[in-house]
Amino acid sequence: MHPHDTPAPDAEGELALTRRDLLLAGAAGVAASGVGAAEAAPAAPRAAADPMPLHRLTLTVNGQPHAVELDTRTTLLDLLREHLHLTGSKKGCDHGQCGACTVIADGRRINACLSLALLHEGGSVTTIEGLGTPRQLHPMQAAFVRHDGYQCGYCTPGQICSAVAVLDELRAGIPSHASADLTAQPLLSAEELRERMSGNLCRCGAYSNIVEAIAEVAGAAGGKA
Repeated sequence: MHPHDTPAPDAEGELALTRRDLLLAGAAGVAASGVGAAEAAPAAPRAAADPMPLHRLTLTVNGQPHAVELDTRTTLLDLLREHLHLTGSKKGCDHGQCGACTVIADGRRINACLSLALLHEGGSVTTIEGLGTPRQLHPMQAAFVRHDGYQCGYCTPGQICSAVAVLDELRAGIPSHASADLTAQPLLSAEELRERMSGNLCRCGAYSNIVEAIAEVAGAAGGKA
């Protein structure tokens, strides 16, 4: 004990408490009272969480009708992958930036990760599984194989779905940011294809081969390469 902490006798000869003794005694008392209160008070019962209401959804995927019940917050991508087990559509960035989840919904290509499933009530969705089979490839799938338009293959399903929709856009005369004349039929140029496919990223960098594959399919269909 420090010399200055030595208690001094009071007027009646009894030892007086030091300031340090008083602080320690007070802290111990507060701690003891807190423990006793915690032991005495029964734990409040946890409120049971209400079950999440499910919504019934009907739509057609790859030509097959489906009726499912799901959380209203479910995205189209999670519906396809987790509920219908169509895992060809990939979850990449999950923010609509990489295009790996591209599918064709009612004739238009969309990022499935950004679209709520309920928005497609009564609609029609085509995924990579609906374009072709291993025994009978879609012309775009076959062209990707011939031109080595993929390496790791993770983004390929989205690339192919997007490419199929691109040719439909060109046939419909829908312009892009690279179209010189918005009122004229867009030409099938490399610049046009690159612009339209810019939303689908390929980490492996097979872009030139992808453009060649799309141009080949367009040429076979009577387009201008």
